[in-house]
Amino acid sequence: MQDAQLNIMVLCGGPDRERPVSLESGAQVAEALRQAGHAATCHDVGPADLSALDAWVQKPGDVVFPVLHGSWGEGGPLQALLDARGIRYVGCEVEAAALCMDKHRTKLALVEHNIPTPAFECIERGVGPTLGAPLVIKPLCEGSSIDLAICHDESQVSEAYERLANSPRNHPRNYPRLLIERFVGGKEFTVGVIGPRGQERALPPVHIVPAGAFYDYEAKYHRDDTRYVLDPSQMGVASGVIDALGRVAVEAHCALGCRHLSRVDFIVDEAGRLWVLEVNTIPGFTTHSLLPMAAAHAGLSLPQLVDGLVRLAMDER
Repeated sequence: MQDAQLNIMVLCGGPDRERPVSLESGAQVAEALRQAGHAATCHDVGPADLSALDAWVQKPGDVVFPVLHGSWGEGGPLQALLDARGIRYVGCEVEAAALCMDKHRTKLALVEHNIPTPAFECIERGVGPTLGAPLVIKPLCEGSSIDLAICHDESQVSEAYERLANSPRNHPRNYPRLLIERFVGGKEFTVGVIGPRGQERALPPVHIVPAGAFYDYEAKYHRDDTRYVLDPSQMGVASGVIDALGRVAVEAHCALGCRHLSRVDFIVDEAGRLWVLEVNTIPGFTTHSLLPMAAAHAGLSLPQLVDGLVRLAMDER
């Protein structure tokens, strides 16, 4: 960490369904920045209350660190507001943020860049899936596995589709479009990517072993029985697979135009083939979060990690 103190505003909260996670992440980031020697404040921001941004413009500091999860704070609208105000910030710019938030557009971009991802289709309300079970059904723009359904047979497909596509229109679980993805069984991994453009590097892969059926919202943030294997070779994962996870994570990060940081989620099937599932542009920073966990395994403490990220933003312009 460098000696020069920066004045940093951490943004968290927001209007989306991952708001509680964002508030926890924001508090963790702000405290880590203070431990790194910076002056950091933490503000809840949303489309109905932009007072923190307005105050920043009147008396600007050095860098804003958004730690919001969900469509508004992670998917482009907040980034557009920051750009319009000329505010320097950590993380993806508008175009990449919007691309990665939309799971269908992300998959199309991965295919365009020859990055392996499970077969998929995007369906509109009233039009059922054409792919057959087993399937994964996902809302297009939710994170943290919110309303994700793994369907092993056609009856589970019908139940999940009815629940997610045919709820009352003002219900939070009513989605006009859904991503349908071929289910691929195997080991689940995530790989953090950090660094300036042209010098991105992958953090060590984390092998996720949930105690339940899959790595759902409860397993991510509330349960303590999920296993995180920080040395996958101990689980018999070949060194070639470990190396490939890092290489493909960086390829996906760059192909989608990500900046400063991302987290790329994978399945490795029984044949050792890698499949990219999603790319997260504002990974969590809670005590259960995977990017800080991988950074720590690589010898990078949370204060060092967030300090490095704000330094990247300072160097942007």
